[in-house]
Amino acid sequence: MQWDWSAVADFMPDFWRGVLVTLQALVLGSLMAFSLGLFWALAQRSEIKAVRWPVQVFTEFVRNTPLLVQLFFLFYVLPEWGLTLSPLVTGVIGLGLHYSTYTAEVYRAGIDGVPAGQWEAATALSLPRVRTWTAVILPQAIRRVVPALGNYVIAMLKDSPMIATIGVLEMLGEARQFGAQTFVLTEPITIVGIAFILIAYPASLLMRVLERRLVR
Repeated sequence: MQWDWSAVADFMPDFWRGVLVTLQALVLGSLMAFSLGLFWALAQRSEIKAVRWPVQVFTEFVRNTPLLVQLFFLFYVLPEWGLTLSPLVTGVIGLGLHYSTYTAEVYRAGIDGVPAGQWEAATALSLPRVRTWTAVILPQAIRRVVPALGNYVIAMLKDSPMIATIGVLEMLGEARQFGAQTFVLTEPITIVGIAFILIAYPASLLMRVLERRLVR
Protein backbone atom coordinates (compact mmCIF):
# COMPACT_ATOMS: atom_id res chain seq x y z
CA MET A 1 0.00 0.00 0.00
CA GLN A 2 1.46 3.35 -1.07
CA TRP A 3 0.48 6.89 -0.27
CA ASP A 4 -1.27 8.47 -3.27
CA TRP A 5 -0.72 12.22 -3.46
CA SER A 6 -3.09 12.51 -6.41
CA ALA A 7 -5.89 11.20 -4.20
CA VAL A 8 -4.97 13.83 -1.62
CA ALA A 9 -5.21 16.55 -4.25
CA ASP A 10 -8.60 15.28 -5.38
CA PHE A 11 -9.88 15.15 -1.80
CA MET A 12 -8.74 18.61 -0.68
CA PRO A 13 -11.71 20.63 -2.06
CA ASP A 14 -14.11 18.30 -0.24
CA PHE A 15 -11.91 18.44 2.85
CA TRP A 16 -12.00 22.23 3.09
CA ARG A 17 -15.78 22.22 2.76
CA GLY A 18 -15.88 19.73 5.60
CA VAL A 19 -13.55 21.86 7.73
CA LEU A 20 -15.83 24.87 7.29
CA VAL A 21 -18.89 22.88 8.31
CA THR A 22 -17.06 21.38 11.31
CA LEU A 23 -15.96 24.80 12.54
CA GLN A 24 -19.44 26.24 12.05
CA ALA A 25 -20.98 23.44 14.08
CA LEU A 26 -18.29 23.73 16.76
CA VAL A 27 -18.44 27.51 17.20
CA LEU A 28 -22.23 27.82 17.10
CA GLY A 29 -22.72 24.70 19.19
CA SER A 30 -20.26 25.97 21.82
CA LEU A 31 -21.97 29.36 22.04
CA MET A 32 -25.31 27.64 22.48
CA ALA A 33 -23.92 25.21 25.07
CA PHE A 34 -22.31 27.99 27.12
CA SER A 35 -25.34 30.29 27.12
CA LEU A 36 -27.94 27.58 27.68
CA GLY A 37 -25.77 25.93 30.31
CA LEU A 38 -25.65 29.14 32.31
CA PHE A 39 -29.42 29.48 31.99
CA TRP A 40 -29.94 25.90 33.23
CA ALA A 41 -27.56 26.47 36.15
CA LEU A 42 -29.35 29.62 37.26
CA ALA A 43 -32.77 28.03 36.81
CA GLN A 44 -31.74 25.09 38.99
CA ARG A 45 -30.95 27.55 41.78
CA SER A 46 -34.36 29.18 41.53
CA GLU A 47 -36.48 29.27 44.68
CA ILE A 48 -39.55 28.52 42.56
CA LYS A 49 -40.13 24.77 42.35
CA ALA A 50 -42.15 25.11 39.14
CA VAL A 51 -38.97 26.45 37.51
CA ARG A 52 -36.34 24.37 39.27
CA TRP A 53 -37.82 20.88 39.01
CA PRO A 54 -38.67 20.82 35.26
CA VAL A 55 -35.18 22.11 34.45
CA GLN A 56 -33.58 19.46 36.63
CA VAL A 57 -35.63 16.71 35.02
CA PHE A 58 -34.91 17.98 31.51
CA THR A 59 -31.16 18.35 32.00
CA GLU A 60 -30.89 14.90 33.60
CA PHE A 61 -32.83 13.37 30.72
CA VAL A 62 -30.67 15.01 28.06
CA ARG A 63 -27.44 14.25 29.89
CA ASN A 64 -28.33 10.57 30.27
CA THR A 65 -29.44 9.86 26.70
CA PRO A 66 -27.04 9.43 23.76
CA LEU A 67 -26.29 12.38 21.51
CA LEU A 68 -27.03 10.23 18.47
CA VAL A 69 -30.56 9.50 19.69
CA GLN A 70 -31.15 13.20 20.29
CA LEU A 71 -29.95 14.07 16.79
CA PHE A 72 -32.29 11.49 15.27
CA PHE A 73 -35.18 12.82 17.37
CA LEU A 74 -34.57 16.41 16.27
CA PHE A 75 -34.13 15.50 12.62
CA TYR A 76 -36.70 12.74 12.09
CA VAL A 77 -39.35 13.16 14.80
CA LEU A 78 -39.79 16.94 15.03
CA PRO A 79 -40.84 17.22 11.34
CA GLU A 80 -43.78 14.96 12.15
CA TRP A 81 -44.87 17.62 14.63
CA GLY A 82 -44.53 20.37 12.03
CA LEU A 83 -41.04 21.62 12.88
CA THR A 84 -38.51 21.01 10.09
CA LEU A 85 -34.92 22.23 10.36
CA SER A 86 -31.99 22.00 7.99
CA PRO A 87 -29.40 19.30 8.76
CA LEU A 88 -26.75 21.81 9.84
CA VAL A 89 -29.13 23.73 12.10
CA THR A 90 -30.30 20.43 13.59
CA GLY A 91 -26.72 19.38 14.19
CA VAL A 92 -25.84 22.66 15.89
CA ILE A 93 -28.91 22.50 18.11
CA GLY A 94 -28.24 18.88 18.95
CA LEU A 95 -24.62 19.51 19.93
CA GLY A 96 -25.40 22.71 21.79
CA LEU A 97 -28.36 21.31 23.69
CA HIS A 98 -26.55 18.10 24.63
CA TYR A 99 -23.44 19.83 25.93
CA SER A 100 -25.40 22.60 27.65
CA THR A 101 -26.49 20.07 30.25
CA TYR A 102 -22.84 19.33 31.02
CA THR A 103 -21.78 22.97 31.11
CA ALA A 104 -24.69 23.61 33.47
CA GLU A 105 -23.02 21.34 36.02
CA VAL A 106 -19.73 23.13 35.44
CA TYR A 107 -21.36 26.50 36.08
CA ARG A 108 -23.11 25.10 39.15
CA ALA A 109 -19.80 23.93 40.60
CA GLY A 110 -18.23 27.30 39.86
CA ILE A 111 -21.06 29.17 41.56
CA ASP A 112 -20.94 26.89 44.59
CA GLY A 113 -17.20 27.53 44.78
CA VAL A 114 -17.62 31.26 45.32
CA PRO A 115 -16.87 31.95 49.01
CA ALA A 116 -19.90 32.58 51.19
CA GLY A 117 -18.33 35.86 52.28
CA GLN A 118 -18.90 37.26 48.80
CA TRP A 119 -22.64 36.68 49.12
CA GLU A 120 -22.62 38.19 52.59
CA ALA A 121 -20.70 41.24 51.42
CA ALA A 122 -23.15 41.82 48.58
CA THR A 123 -26.03 41.56 51.05
CA ALA A 124 -24.34 43.96 53.46
CA LEU A 125 -23.94 46.48 50.64
CA SER A 126 -27.64 46.07 49.77
CA LEU A 127 -26.80 45.20 46.17
CA PRO A 128 -29.80 44.23 44.04
CA ARG A 129 -30.03 40.53 43.22
CA VAL A 130 -29.22 41.06 39.55
CA ARG A 131 -26.24 43.25 40.42
CA THR A 132 -24.99 40.65 42.89
CA TRP A 133 -25.01 37.97 40.20
CA THR A 134 -23.54 40.03 37.36
CA ALA A 135 -20.91 42.00 39.30
CA VAL A 136 -19.91 39.69 42.14
CA ILE A 137 -20.80 36.03 41.71
CA LEU A 138 -20.64 35.20 38.00
CA PRO A 139 -17.28 36.91 37.27
CA GLN A 140 -15.65 34.81 40.00
CA ALA A 141 -17.49 31.62 39.05
CA ILE A 142 -16.63 31.84 35.35
CA ARG A 143 -12.93 32.25 36.11
CA ARG A 144 -13.06 28.93 37.96
CA VAL A 145 -14.79 26.99 35.19
CA VAL A 146 -12.91 28.11 32.07
CA PRO A 147 -10.67 24.99 31.95
CA ALA A 148 -13.67 22.65 32.21
CA LEU A 149 -15.57 24.58 29.55
CA GLY A 150 -12.54 24.31 27.28
CA ASN A 151 -12.51 20.56 27.74
CA TYR A 152 -16.11 20.39 26.56
CA VAL A 153 -15.25 22.37 23.44
CA ILE A 154 -12.66 19.72 22.60
CA ALA A 155 -15.16 16.97 23.38
CA MET A 156 -17.73 18.64 21.12
CA LEU A 157 -15.18 18.77 18.30
CA LYS A 158 -14.58 15.04 18.64
CA ASP A 159 -18.34 14.37 18.66
CA SER A 160 -19.00 16.55 15.62
CA PRO A 161 -18.73 13.57 13.18
CA MET A 162 -22.03 12.34 14.62
CA ILE A 163 -23.89 15.04 12.73
CA ALA A 164 -22.95 13.21 9.51
CA THR A 165 -25.64 10.69 10.44
CA ILE A 166 -28.30 13.31 9.64
CA GLY A 167 -26.69 14.38 6.37
CA VAL A 168 -24.26 17.09 7.48
CA LEU A 169 -21.01 16.50 5.63
CA GLU A 170 -18.35 17.68 8.06
CA MET A 171 -14.73 16.53 7.72
CA LEU A 172 -15.27 12.85 8.37
CA GLY A 173 -18.50 12.82 6.39
CA GLU A 174 -16.70 14.27 3.38
CA ALA A 175 -13.94 11.66 3.76
CA ARG A 176 -16.43 8.80 3.88
CA GLN A 177 -18.30 10.12 0.87
CA PHE A 178 -15.03 10.54 -1.06
CA GLY A 179 -14.08 6.98 -0.13
CA ALA A 180 -17.44 5.62 -1.26
CA GLN A 181 -17.04 7.33 -4.64
CA THR A 182 -13.38 6.52 -5.30
CA PHE A 183 -12.76 3.45 -3.08
CA VAL A 184 -9.82 5.36 -1.60
CA LEU A 185 -9.97 5.67 2.20
CA THR A 186 -6.42 5.74 3.53
CA GLU A 187 -5.57 9.25 2.42
CA PRO A 188 -8.84 11.06 3.30
CA ILE A 189 -9.23 9.36 6.70
CA THR A 190 -5.60 10.09 7.57
CA ILE A 191 -5.95 13.73 6.58
CA VAL A 192 -9.10 14.10 8.67
CA GLY A 193 -7.39 12.51 11.69
CA ILE A 194 -4.47 14.94 11.40
CA ALA A 195 -6.91 17.83 10.99
CA PHE A 196 -8.68 16.97 14.24
CA ILE A 197 -5.33 17.06 16.04
CA LEU A 198 -4.35 20.36 14.41
CA ILE A 199 -7.65 21.93 15.51
CA ALA A 200 -7.92 20.41 18.98
CA TYR A 201 -4.35 20.96 20.19
CA PRO A 202 -4.16 24.73 19.48
CA ALA A 203 -7.62 25.08 21.03
CA SER A 204 -6.37 23.40 24.22
CA LEU A 205 -3.33 25.70 24.28
CA LEU A 206 -5.59 28.73 23.83
CA MET A 207 -7.73 27.64 26.78
CA ARG A 208 -4.62 27.35 28.94
CA VAL A 209 -3.53 30.88 28.02
CA LEU A 210 -7.02 32.18 28.74
CA GLU A 211 -7.05 30.37 32.07
CA ARG A 212 -3.80 31.99 33.13
CA ARG A 213 -5.05 35.42 32.13
CA LEU A 214 -8.28 35.01 34.07
CA VAL A 215 -6.42 33.82 37.16
CA ARG A 216 -4.34 37.02 37.09
